[in-house]
Amino acid sequence: MRRAVCPGSFDPIHNGHLDVIGRASRLYDVVHVAVMINRSKQGLFTVEERIEMIREATADYGNVEVESFHGLLVDFCKERDIPAIVKGLRAVSDFDYELQMAQMNMGLSGVETLFVPTIPTYSFLSSSLVKEVAAWGGDVAHLLPEHVHAALIERLRAK
Repeated sequence: MRRAVCPGSFDPIHNGHLDVIGRASRLYDVVHVAVMINRSKQGLFTVEERIEMIREATADYGNVEVESFHGLLVDFCKERDIPAIVKGLRAVSDFDYELQMAQMNMGLSGVETLFVPTIPTYSFLSSSLVKEVAAWGGDVAHLLPEHVHAALIERLRAK
């Protein structure tokens, strides 16, 4: 069985993430979406909320499993016998950092990293940018699944 992981914080998941996950789901039998737990950062959404939003957003794919992880991604991969990490690249600036991570992961465990270029429509998109624009009242509905957009607007109203 061909398995891969798409890691990230997904705070919140947006259409750029879904593009990469969807493309990976067509290439692999099982795609694990690994939601990173970073205790030193306070996200807008809890890890559990992010997992639920991702599960709903990827339900139609049929071969996506969503769970959290803490620690090294290569340990997550070893525990689940996952030989490949799939990462989206938005711009050349992403490549420098991601290449270093890929080389470290290969050196630590032999896990391969595959880079998928984002489609131009989402090449600028990041969760941080979506949250910032939404916080200032900008319309980000077209950048998020409908249920994620509703949750984002609700959360920002509550702040």
